[in-house]
Amino acid sequence: MADAQSARGSFPGFLTWVLAAALALSGCANAEGGNGNGDDDAADERPASGEPAPGESAPEESASNEFTIAATGDVLLHDNILEEAVEIAEEQDYSFSPLMRGVEDLIAGADLALCGLEVPIAPEGVDPVGYPVFAAPPEIAADLAEVGFDGCATANNHSFDQGADGQERTLEALDEAGLGHAGTARTPAEASEPQLYTLERGGREVTVAHLATTMLHNQGYPPPEDEPWRVSDVSPEELTEQAARARREGADVVVASVHWGEEYTAAPSRAQRDYGEQLAAGGEIDAVFGSHPHTPQPMERLDGGPAEEGMWVVWSMGNFLSNQDEACCAPETASGTVAYATVEVDDDGARVSSMDWLPVTVDRGPTDDEPHRGIWPLRDLAEGEVPAAVELSERTIADRWTGVLDVMTDRELREQPPSPTGDEPTVVPRSG
Repeated sequence: MADAQSARGSFPGFLTWVLAAALALSGCANAEGGNGNGDDDAADERPASGEPAPGESAPEESASNEFTIAATGDVLLHDNILEEAVEIAEEQDYSFSPLMRGVEDLIAGADLALCGLEVPIAPEGVDPVGYPVFAAPPEIAADLAEVGFDGCATANNHSFDQGADGQERTLEALDEAGLGHAGTARTPAEASEPQLYTLERGGREVTVAHLATTMLHNQGYPPPEDEPWRVSDVSPEELTEQAARARREGADVVVASVHWGEEYTAAPSRAQRDYGEQLAAGGEIDAVFGSHPHTPQPMERLDGGPAEEGMWVVWSMGNFLSNQDEACCAPETASGTVAYATVEVDDDGARVSSMDWLPVTVDRGPTDDEPHRGIWPLRDLAEGEVPAAVELSERTIADRWTGVLDVMTDRELREQPPSPTGDEPTVVPRSG
């Protein structure tokens, strides 16, 4: 990727706004949604003990028969983000979660949330640094977990910016934070396994397998020639076989993160489309989450997929937390999408039935003297819900909103973030 950096500063009013927003949302839920299950009138008539009202039978216990998988674009910790994370830190050296707090409900509302971590963690003795050769502080892993992520894809063109030591430290940090990971490995045994997550839905346990691969490597920082298994760089046929093996070993749903395409483009390249169409034709992968262009690209349902019911793909989710925008780069780099795959569960299994999205955008400050002010829900900003901590102009917000809609269209645009449909997923450790 090609990207730029900015400077440092404070984070004015952020915690005050978060508290106010949380209270406002709580009030809306109580006023409009009650207990969130659609039975508010009946609930009002029940005795305070929770027992059914006279003449009413006890409600049957039931588990949701669907859940959502969220995926986001690239997490790129440029120098301006590192500097701001130092400024707002209290009990640790770096604190990134406040920079992501504005979009926490877009992440934590999903039943399973996956990030695209495009930076390695700095190995022992290496100071954190941003572009062009990234080395992230280990705090990023716990902070991603804090805002609701359950795991990350780690296969990309920056996987070996810090060599094998950094690649291994990245997985160690994710393990320590309780996050899953797919796309890189410390041993051949770990490389042979998908990342699995289990959820109790539809009255049974559902297993989701996450695969990841990259079609790109940076010159000067390739994976070791004698240990190619350290990062997944496989053909569509090989990725399809990995998915098939995961299904044979018990996976109900298989999703894949693929790092591909050309930077700063609004449509998939021929190579992207060929790769995606081959995955769809293989019939083993339910959904594909694309990254690398740093700009949003559309989502599409391709022919093929499991049981010939189609395979959803978002060609690029753009950026998530980064220091890119109009001031340094293509204007479209300021925004990204959170892609949501809805999984339906029944007695015959589980499948991705639909995919939709919500946009996010960064407020990095217009000059190198401005602080990075985090990432925000772009739809809310465009509809006039602008927190005091955001200093983007109305014109900038409108331009970004129009730009995302020009690419994505509003066909699969969500009205609001999802809500969890059950308990949190269990992260199944890979064999290290």
